[in-house]
Amino acid sequence: MSEYSSNRIQNNPKYHQLVSQRDTLAWALSAIVCVMYFGFILLIAFAPDFLTQPISADTVIPVGMPVGVGVILVSCILTAIYVRRANSVFDPLTDEIIQESLK
Repeated sequence: MSEYSSNRIQNNPKYHQLVSQRDTLAWALSAIVCVMYFGFILLIAFAPDFLTQPISADTVIPVGMPVGVGVILVSCILTAIYVRRANSVFDPLTDEIIQESLK
């Protein structure tokens, strides 16, 4: 990419919009994941009795199992949210920016 094209892209208001939207979403999702993972680890460290108690009186499955599975599932869902947003918003905006820089 030439320096001229690079400058045109960086000066495009759509580029700044793209960077802002993408960064906001990425930081928000990262914060959710960090809180979730650190929260789970803190539960393990400071409330192991809660995590090891059975989910009901007639089962041996501890509370920690569905909580751990929930952490994994939420992580997958958050990844899917980012991918969907990237495919539906960020990629078309990127294509527009590139096309405008080639004019």
